[in-house]
Amino acid sequence: MGNMQLLKEPKRRKLLFSAGLSWMFDAMDVGMISFVVAALATEWSLSSQQVGILTSTTSIGMVFGAAMAGFLADKYGRKNILLWTLLIFSIASGLSALATGFIMLCFMRFIAGFGLGGELPVASTLVSESMPANERGRAVVLLESFWAAGWILSALIAYFVIPDYGWRAAFVIGALPAFYALYLRRAIEDSPRYIQQKAKMATKVTLRQRVASVWSVEHRRTSIMLWVLWFTVVFSYYGMFLWLPTVMVDKGFSLVRSFQYVLIMTLAQLPGYFTAAYFIEKFGRKFVLVTYLVLTALSAIWFGYANTEASLLAAGISLSFFNLGAWGGLYAYSPELYPTKVRSTGVGLATSFGRIGGVIAPLLVGVLKQNGTSIEFIFVMFFVTILIGAAGVLILGKETKGLELAD
Repeated sequence: MGNMQLLKEPKRRKLLFSAGLSWMFDAMDVGMISFVVAALATEWSLSSQQVGILTSTTSIGMVFGAAMAGFLADKYGRKNILLWTLLIFSIASGLSALATGFIMLCFMRFIAGFGLGGELPVASTLVSESMPANERGRAVVLLESFWAAGWILSALIAYFVIPDYGWRAAFVIGALPAFYALYLRRAIEDSPRYIQQKAKMATKVTLRQRVASVWSVEHRRTSIMLWVLWFTVVFSYYGMFLWLPTVMVDKGFSLVRSFQYVLIMTLAQLPGYFTAAYFIEKFGRKFVLVTYLVLTALSAIWFGYANTEASLLAAGISLSFFNLGAWGGLYAYSPELYPTKVRSTGVGLATSFGRIGGVIAPLLVGVLKQNGTSIEFIFVMFFVTILIGAAGVLILGKETKGLELAD
């Protein structure tokens, strides 16, 4: 890394673990809402349309959070914005427990989503900038693997807490990361690369200049590729995974309602992450993204047409394995494509655009199902969408394996 002071080994591990825990809390909050909604639908007699609106408000918050946090992290530092986003989503989650009606809960979920959406791109940028070139990709994929731990945690809360103590208790647990932020304030530092870049910059870069830089001739091809990639991955993930339980029931299986199925699906994510973490430094970013996305697309078709319990479970495991491996590659690849002064802005904007897909997909699937569209056709749509993302990386993407981050 040239003359740049490298973080020492234990310090790097501490940063990865500390940022990973904040990532885990993020996933726990996102996962919990899918379980809370089931309890709320009965208690508040919510229509399926209201359930759709409630789950979408978190995603809408994430659209704004990702863009804003990206800008602010380039201006005020990765560490500061990571702490603020963690505080925002945990406090909003705690306040959600006090919601007395549907509108109030939607508002709190929007604020929580704002924090959640902002935390992810900033954490991945901080870890990416703090690692040496030969470990950078693997480290960010391992950071992403904490997402699975968060989902497992949310499933455990749903299993042990919600039936006995109600959905409000789950939201109170979601407020606990606020205390973790106090520890994080002392445990992590801004990346040496960011600090060095900040010291070198004589003039302040305005928001307009940062956005213009992301779309300048130098970065335009990268930005188009990244926006397409983020949109197709987020669209397909939220469209498929939020509807998996319903799809299983439509196919006539009760298995999916159970805690067991959710756990099996979530556990399948971990080897997906770990294999991606291994291959990303061995064969490169483009190889991992294209391979895992193509195999995700094939798993989607398999799931759509599966009609036995065994084939549905196998297809679901395959979908989970390859889709989350691709997510790991996506987070590792994105920060490597921009120079330090606009890195968080570039990643934040791409993530923000992707999150729009996370808002549209669950609502679109709901409309299609209501109009009698077959499950097979819906999964063919996801198959095509994912292949568009893979083609974008293959044609427009540049390989960044082993390269130093640009300053």
